[in-house]
Amino acid sequence: MKKVNKWIPGALEHHKEGSLHRMLGVPRSETIPFTFLENIRNTEIGMKAKNPTQIGSSQVKVTRLLKSRAVLALNLKRIGQKR
Repeated sequence: MKKVNKWIPGALEHHKEGSLHRMLGVPRSETIPFTFLENIRNTEIGMKAKNPTQIGSSQVKVTRLLKSRAVLALNLKRIGQKR
């Protein structure tokens, strides 16, 4: 029998709940826009990513921590869409 790699619990272990929402200025009652997360992923560290939507901050300085949280959020959103 093949061993299944369960990486999601390990990835979420060090992340605080709602931290990405606080960093982006998006209320926790609303979802973070997919386009905003993609802009953060495509922007270099140290530069500012612009939010194309009206939800949350208009621009955010991209740090290594913000970028890693955004990439994790994108991966988890894609996993949720596949199921």
